[in-house]
Amino acid sequence: MSEVKIAAETRTEFGKGAARRIRRDNKVPGVLYGHGSDPLHLTFPGHELLLALRTPNVLIALDIDGKTNELAIPKAVQRDPLKGFLEHVDLQLVQRGETVTVEIVVQTEGELAPGGNLLEHLLDTVTVEAEATHIPESVTVSIEGLTAGDTIHAKDIPLPKGTKLAVDGETAVLQVVNAQVEAPAEGEGEEAAEA
Repeated sequence: MSEVKIAAETRTEFGKGAARRIRRDNKVPGVLYGHGSDPLHLTFPGHELLLALRTPNVLIALDIDGKTNELAIPKAVQRDPLKGFLEHVDLQLVQRGETVTVEIVVQTEGELAPGGNLLEHLLDTVTVEAEATHIPESVTVSIEGLTAGDTIHAKDIPLPKGTKLAVDGETAVLQVVNAQVEAPAEGEGEEAAEA
């Protein structure tokens, strides 16, 4: 996992009006919290932060006012529901060597067994514990040859070294089901019989 360096500034103005002014300047208001310290209200460069947040669980090296360097991971990101721009971000303070609990994306590889099999994603992510500077972006599960009725549980997912499950191992993540055939509507079968 790579670190993304972002320069942040402390902010003293709060409320909707202040947040709107910050966003008009192509910046994003946010809060840094953790380790029992008081929340630190910050302003981030909008474009740099948007690019950084494209990577799930990105490790952000913050340069705060050119004085303090901190490591953080995103915990909550608010986006405009229509335009998609960042409205606010909450970051959690982390330290090297510290274990954090995060959600990582579950990806699949391979082909299901031939026939009318469909793969159903019960969970798109799985919660794991990992060292803050070695958080995996995703995990990959093989679905090669699975047939209807097969289920992949959290315990079946191969995790990178140093990463462990933070959920019950019996939690179903993926399952294979039969493709359902739509039954003919009432009257359709009778018309075919009359013809």
